[in-house]
Amino acid sequence: MKKIIVASITIALSIIIVNVINGQVPVEINKKEFKISKDGFREAMNAIKYGDNYYASGSAGGYRLALTQYLKAYEYNQNNPELNYKIGACYLYSTDKSKALGFLKKAYNAKPGVASDIYYLLGWGYHINCEFDEAINYYRKYKNETIESGGKKSKKSTGPIIDVDKKIRECETGKNLISNPIRVFIDNLGPAVNSKFPDYAPVISTDESVLIFTSRRDGSTGGEIDPNDLMPYEDLYISYNEDKKGWTQAINMRSLNTEVHDASVGLSPDGQILFTYKGVPDGTLFESFLKGDNWSKPREVSTINTKYHETSASISFDGKYLYFVSNRPKDDFGTPSFGGLDIFVSEKQKNGKWGPAKNVGAPINTKYDEEGVFIHPDGVTMYFSSKREGSMGGYDIFYSENDGAGNWKEPVNIGYPVNTPDDDVFFVVAGNARYAYYSSDREGGYGLQDIYRITFLGPERLMVMGTEDILIASSTETIEQKVKHETVEVKKVRLTVMKGTVTDALSGQPIEATIEVIDNEKNELIATFSSNAKTGKYLVSLPSGKNYGIAVKADGYLFYSENFDIPEATGYQEVTKDIVLSKVGVGSKIVLKNIFFDFGKATLRETSFPELDRLVSLLNAYPNMTIEIGGHTDNVGSLKFNTDLSESRAKAVVDYLIDKGISKTRLSYKGYAYLQPIASNDTEEGRQQNRRVEFKVISIK
Repeated sequence: MKKIIVASITIALSIIIVNVINGQVPVEINKKEFKISKDGFREAMNAIKYGDNYYASGSAGGYRLALTQYLKAYEYNQNNPELNYKIGACYLYSTDKSKALGFLKKAYNAKPGVASDIYYLLGWGYHINCEFDEAINYYRKYKNETIESGGKKSKKSTGPIIDVDKKIRECETGKNLISNPIRVFIDNLGPAVNSKFPDYAPVISTDESVLIFTSRRDGSTGGEIDPNDLMPYEDLYISYNEDKKGWTQAINMRSLNTEVHDASVGLSPDGQILFTYKGVPDGTLFESFLKGDNWSKPREVSTINTKYHETSASISFDGKYLYFVSNRPKDDFGTPSFGGLDIFVSEKQKNGKWGPAKNVGAPINTKYDEEGVFIHPDGVTMYFSSKREGSMGGYDIFYSENDGAGNWKEPVNIGYPVNTPDDDVFFVVAGNARYAYYSSDREGGYGLQDIYRITFLGPERLMVMGTEDILIASSTETIEQKVKHETVEVKKVRLTVMKGTVTDALSGQPIEATIEVIDNEKNELIATFSSNAKTGKYLVSLPSGKNYGIAVKADGYLFYSENFDIPEATGYQEVTKDIVLSKVGVGSKIVLKNIFFDFGKATLRETSFPELDRLVSLLNAYPNMTIEIGGHTDNVGSLKFNTDLSESRAKAVVDYLIDKGISKTRLSYKGYAYLQPIASNDTEEGRQQNRRVEFKVISIK
């Protein structure tokens, strides 16, 4: 076996080490067979000469350039077995692998001994085309021939036989997956996104409003051509989802692109942090931040990058963990890697930098390569690509779930037709898990690779009997009416996505605000986000199973609070909440939505403390502010009972503030019972809104 560097456009942003059976098999093209005419011979020979030089490089770009030359020579002689062999090999080692089989069959039929690895390449060609039984047949022929020619020593479990055995197992997996396909639609995103050039490596925001991807189309930032494969350098492009109108025309992200390769590898769930990749000097990760409608200059993720190759990256919903791929031999805790490319995780430190990298371990990582990691905003599901056992060829997409204690379950192959016998890498999933995006070279596409949207339909439900008989012609037989029930969920996602805009109460202008997410039960800050300064838009991912307090703050404004108590069993939901902030001023008021009391009592629960502490911070920031705490109830019960209850609850809040050092001269309280409703008392939802605690600014000196 020979190790070579593969920089194929399917994984162009990574430098991946792969094993190639036998490396360069010495095959000479018989030049005598091209003497059709003087000019034709000269042109064919020049093409073969240049093709052989490119072919000898052993790189994906070299094979692609060699293929261009060999196809020129092919115009003069389509029957030369050695030329057909090399054309087939170039297709297999570059992009359009499915085209290889016809040339390899032609080479073999004309000259069975055209090359020592012809059985292997034929097996690979059938494998790529999902003709698994034929592929197994030729893999076995290659294996047997290698053993016979190599003698007894070849029978040891080393060398190419191990690879062939794995190829055979991949074919068996492929047969099983194809016989049990998952129900999906795979739709091309269309010409607004895709071009005649390679378009790949899509990343999305949780709500699918933003798509960033990598393209090698004309008009690259530097205007230069990569000499390795004579294609434009990679550039980043962005498109926006306008609902019924579809995706907008993709725009080159000029401010982030350079004169060389720039590729997309990860996007935070809210679409505010972009991770990119540059192949120099050793494979390096960068990050950019969206400020208004401008992206910051990419900066190296210094504490993550090493002298080894760091490729894809994915940040957790709370911004606390970064999952990434590297071929480093061990992690920062001294744990040896499993082999090739592994997935690692790093936790953000208090100083804002990423901490020591830890190998996520088994069963995620294997002795084979893992790539394209994506951690779903639900906080428990990881998607990634792997060449592990259980793949049907090349990289397959797998997913695994975390049990909440840091342990990952055995990964599951996502299935066919999403996975194919070729490389399937860089797969991202929307928050609802109904849709996913990836790039593929599929029939009917616009170019060498296009970006597709996958719609998961879930398992097909059993047929159910109709309630009426359907009679056909004069038949007296009862015909059973069968009705299919379609589902649209591939897996249960327990996630709430809260999104909307933050604006000024008077002007309506967008505000860049800080959004804090708090675990009310633990009085613990989970994550901090920001609304966009240009649009006011924000997006927060809230995995089910917690009582969340949401606090929205901006300088010069009263804070806004929201409460989401999301039970563990709650499925996916999107909540649009447009937030209006009021400037600090006399008469301005806010509802404290994370204040909780025991039923029918004025006893504050501990889950109220984070909200009250925010109020303490506001009062400390404005030491000359005086406020009134107002208690409110619904209309259930007598006026006297509700007046006493609302006043007692308001007093309990004031007492807490005094205990925290706020002067009682700055505080007053009053119980309003049900005399100032903010919603109808005719519904439970309305009554719940009316049961509240407010504070109002009385004066600011």
